[in-house]
Amino acid sequence: MTSSDQSPSHNVFVYGSFQEPAVVGLILECTPIIVSAQLHGYHLYRLKGRLHPCISPCENGVVNGKILTGLTDAHLENLGMIEGDDYVTKTVEVVLTDTCEKMDVKTCVWANKDDPDMYGEWDFEEWKRLHMEKFIEASKKFMEWKKNPDGRSREEFEKFVHADPSASA
Repeated sequence: MTSSDQSPSHNVFVYGSFQEPAVVGLILECTPIIVSAQLHGYHLYRLKGRLHPCISPCENGVVNGKILTGLTDAHLENLGMIEGDDYVTKTVEVVLTDTCEKMDVKTCVWANKDDPDMYGEWDFEEWKRLHMEKFIEASKKFMEWKKNPDGRSREEFEKFVHADPSASA
């Protein structure tokens, strides 16, 4: 193995569409070990007009999610490209669901904690029923774009992850 093949190992807490193994496999192009965890002090919000959620600090909040373990720098790059500039990466402490062990991990936090588009609580099971198929298709398009941009911009991908206004209720 050459030094360019070696990369520090990262653990990342995910809470939205990246909890779905099919999405993770597409974006990371591998299947990492996934561990259930909770993040205290944050709330999982819906975002008006978008299929994906965000988290933001909230004193009494708890977010259930997953830790993707052993990720490389290249995996982090793929996640970061999907998340875009609306999120900032932070190191947070999570509690493993099975063992109550605490672990420091990276996660993506919504950059604008006062965003008026944040509301309510995002529901993973509802997302799976109503939006997962569309999100997986968007993820496939994104990975195709990443491999061959062919003059297209990231914004073309973004339009696929916005909710269809006529379907929102």
